[in-house]
Amino acid sequence: QVQLVESGGGLVQAGGSLRLSCAASGRTVSMAPLAWFRQAPGKEREFVARIDWRGGSASYADSVKGRFTISRDNAKPTVYLQMNSLEPKDTAIYYCAAQVYNSGTYYFQNNYDYWGQGTQVTVSS
Repeated sequence: QVQLVESGGGLVQAGGSLRLSCAASGRTVSMAPLAWFRQAPGKEREFVARIDWRGGSASYADSVKGRFTISRDNAKPTVYLQMNSLEPKDTAIYYCAAQVYNSGTYYFQNNYDYWGQGTQVTVSS
């Protein structure tokens, strides 16, 4: 069984930075691609970033490219999301997800097997 626990959310002013962490447990998680999704009020959950199990390949949504960086430490194992130049439109609940069994397209939330409980990020203008 895989468990994912996010932390690091909070309130920040526009232009500021936050670093989210997702602590993962479970025997298979270090071999699984991990991703971040987010859900803003009144909107559907959307893909933010994804990293392969080696940490050598990352993909990003166009809306965060150049501002967000995903990374992972398989020794812990933990996945991180460094968010810079934050904008009010980044306000959302951020979720960590693991693609343990499913090998479908990485930006579809239905292709992820395990989810964390989410952490709130609020960016004020």
